[in-house]
Amino acid sequence: MKVPLLDVNAQNIPLEEELTAAFSRVLRSGRFIMGPEVEEFEKEVADFVGARHGIGVSSGTDAILLALMALDIGPGDEVLCPTFTFFATAGCISRLGATPVFVDACPVCFNIDVEDAARKMTERTKAIIPVHLFGQSAEMDEIMILAKEHGCHVVEDGAQAIGARYRGIGCGSMGDFGTFSFFPSKNLGGFGDGGMVVCNDEDLAERARMLRMHGSKPKYFHREVGGNFRLDPLQAALLRVKMEHYDRYSRARQANAAYYLERLSALEGVESASPTHCCCAEAQEEALGAARIILPVCYEHNEHIWNQFTLRVRGSGERDLLRAHLTEREIGSEVYYPLTMDQQQCFAGLPASSREGNEVAHQLAGEVLSIPVYPELGREMQDYVVTAISDFLEKEPPMRE
Repeated sequence: MKVPLLDVNAQNIPLEEELTAAFSRVLRSGRFIMGPEVEEFEKEVADFVGARHGIGVSSGTDAILLALMALDIGPGDEVLCPTFTFFATAGCISRLGATPVFVDACPVCFNIDVEDAARKMTERTKAIIPVHLFGQSAEMDEIMILAKEHGCHVVEDGAQAIGARYRGIGCGSMGDFGTFSFFPSKNLGGFGDGGMVVCNDEDLAERARMLRMHGSKPKYFHREVGGNFRLDPLQAALLRVKMEHYDRYSRARQANAAYYLERLSALEGVESASPTHCCCAEAQEEALGAARIILPVCYEHNEHIWNQFTLRVRGSGERDLLRAHLTEREIGSEVYYPLTMDQQQCFAGLPASSREGNEVAHQLAGEVLSIPVYPELGREMQDYVVTAISDFLEKEPPMRE
């Protein structure tokens, strides 16, 4: 049996008639830049996440870049961001001439370690970018308190978390800006690149809209140098079709994750991380004992949307052995992410203070493995994945140092 990591056609092809109608609507309109399709989609997304304003942009990366530009982040500024994240989070900071300061990860939820962020604050820190990694919110109350104490902005990177909630509040709606991606592999996946910036402040929203259009307002009059960050109406129209089905997609992912947790937790050598709150790495590792695989958790105060279902596979080289084992059985998997940001060559020239510490993130980079959890994944396929993992665990683990 083949079990892909993700099957976009399984979701998109059943919508072919609706998607074709949306394409025809845009084609006949003759409006291929901005216009009502974009405006309606912006409103729908803003309402969905609980924000006042939505600004459609060309990608999730450009969403982060635009948010930072609107907050005047630039040379001389430091921006705290997780070191265990996708490159765009740190790359956008660097592109503006600011200095990314890399913060360690929580071993339970994989998100930013707020205590480490507090230790790395300086008088030059101008913003914090929490990433709601794998579909679960970072600890936003603690982050917002820390930012307020130091007079910092907060940009939520919700690329993997549209629809996720923190204490009942939509991810992306709590900071100065929230940013989302509609890359095809995301939970709300488009048909190419696309993204969204959301915020609650009227002035920030207006500035972001202006910067999205080369910094011009009115047309041909440029107060600032912006960029070309517009979302295409065709992408907006197609995404509006999928938006109508999004709650169903999320419920299916949550059901698949719950089934994995039930089945995998019954296997010998598998344990769950602490389900209550972020905790220190040392205490977490001690509690896990000799477990070989650690299951992800959803905190009680969060609504997790499971962009990824990410295991921790403990023991030197064990993660790669499990991945090879799954590949032999034609089961898709992926490592998100094999290198932390402070380990990337392009950031080697940053000050040591920007790259120090981060031991937990380094450990995670050597252990994490994501397995299929997409909405259309059937129970038979999940059972096949569970059986493959069970077979792997029956093998004698290598001697640990």
